[in-house]
Amino acid sequence: MSEPAKYSTPSIHLAVLEAIEAGEPALAGEHLDIGSGDGRLIRLLNDKYTLTSHACDYTDTLMEIEGQKVDVVNLDHDALPYADNTFDLVTFTEVVEHVENHRAVLREIHRVLRPGGLVVVTTPNILNLKSRLRFLFFGFWNLFGPLHISASDKYSTGGHINPISYFYLCHSMHDAGLVPAYSGIDQVQRSSIPALILLWLPIALLSRKAISREQRKYKTVDKHNLPLVQEMNRIPMLLGRTIVVAACKPTGG
Repeated sequence: MSEPAKYSTPSIHLAVLEAIEAGEPALAGEHLDIGSGDGRLIRLLNDKYTLTSHACDYTDTLMEIEGQKVDVVNLDHDALPYADNTFDLVTFTEVVEHVENHRAVLREIHRVLRPGGLVVVTTPNILNLKSRLRFLFFGFWNLFGPLHISASDKYSTGGHINPISYFYLCHSMHDAGLVPAYSGIDQVQRSSIPALILLWLPIALLSRKAISREQRKYKTVDKHNLPLVQEMNRIPMLLGRTIVVAACKPTGG
């Protein structure tokens, strides 16, 4: 797991609260914050809900909440050090882009969630128009620049080594046994608005044509994944700075 360059911003934390309100407005119980940093999100959640919060991160030196224990975990190599079916809520904010195998981590999250429990994941939105244009002209998504060959220098990109689009994040949740129940963004990225004015109509028309072709010729789009595919080119995805996805662990699993 690579080292995050900075903590999640307040707008991301507020978006996490919105996702929780949409899924579990009367939330209470055990909470795990993966990538807890200085504890800002834990403070925010404990002010609003009746939770017992547990923290884990790649180091325990960042925590600023007095008495808050931090379990040191290397997500690239270690399982989460918790028993099955332990938590009612798991928050995984601005971490997934730092790990080598996010699908394995999501399977671990499914394991430690109680049936009916909720996980909220955030990650930089590589599909906003600023990022798409950067990829078109430079070959790298916004916030995911070239990495030095020496592993010790990979932090020059803020530790971002794993760009994940909305579709593949939701797909990996389904694959882990989780059911996405909410999606949103933290805020509009204003620098993407001029491109939206110029490109919205061709994007809307050509994406619809591409979906139809995938359905007819390649059979890659069906009724199950169609909503996720359609979301890839809707306005929130074209303008959003950070994506927020909440998913539930089914009560039967």
